[in-house]
Amino acid sequence: MPLVNAKEMLTKAKAGHYAVGQFNINNLEWTKAILLTAQEMNSPVILGVSEGAGKYMCGYKTVVGMVEGMLEGLNITVPVALHLDHGSYEGAKACIEAGFSSIMFDGSHYPIDENIEKTKELVAICEEKGLSIEAEVGSIGGEEDGVVGAGECADPNECKMIADLGVTMLAAGIGNIHGKYPANWAGLSFDTLAAVQEKTGTMPLVLHGGTGIPADMIKKAISLGVSKINVNTECQLAFQEATRKYIEAGKDLEGKGFDPRKLLADGVEAIKACVKEKIELFGSADKA
Repeated sequence: MPLVNAKEMLTKAKAGHYAVGQFNINNLEWTKAILLTAQEMNSPVILGVSEGAGKYMCGYKTVVGMVEGMLEGLNITVPVALHLDHGSYEGAKACIEAGFSSIMFDGSHYPIDENIEKTKELVAICEEKGLSIEAEVGSIGGEEDGVVGAGECADPNECKMIADLGVTMLAAGIGNIHGKYPANWAGLSFDTLAAVQEKTGTMPLVLHGGTGIPADMIKKAISLGVSKINVNTECQLAFQEATRKYIEAGKDLEGKGFDPRKLLADGVEAIKACVKEKIELFGSADKA
């Protein structure tokens, strides 16, 4: 099945009160693990690519070629969107050109007028080319490719201004952060989320920083309009732990245990387990 934009899968998720997972990819192993798990779970899925990961994988065209080749080679039949995560204005245009099916323009660090102006231009391009587009209001805490946010809560009125431009989905800061959550994290602001939902209506909302948010908070966020949840760090930690155990057990020294296909196999299985757990939590299994 060819790449699709995220509009239909997220519209269905919003109406059905579940969320579609965006799992960020970092290399071939990551991509393969996520696609196979989504297929096994019969779940739609969004492959997220940060600008840093895009550079690491030799550019956006390489990423598109790899993903499209895997969709065919693995006989993937569930809906898959390839999405730029936290894209700059220039990065968004580069991904549109390279063949991504969805982009995020993160204009949250600009004054609202500039965020609106740039988002509006990109919405027009995406509409013409049939891509979905995500915008952001209120920065997400933590660090993402050098952009550091303190976990601000978005202004619901500004959210409505951006939503009214015709974006497909909206990321609104509700106290969430990227990476590991600190012990003193105050939790999600459900009051902010409810206010944003009230202003934006049927617009699918996006929760960034899905790693480490307790399951009950995830479920409540979905009930308040969140239709897309981003996960990255949790898969990285699972991969790291499994790979560490493989090496500490000396398995890389046994036979051809040094072969990358064997060396990374336990880590890949750990990614699959993480993705499966999230798909079950988000409620998107059998929703393809």
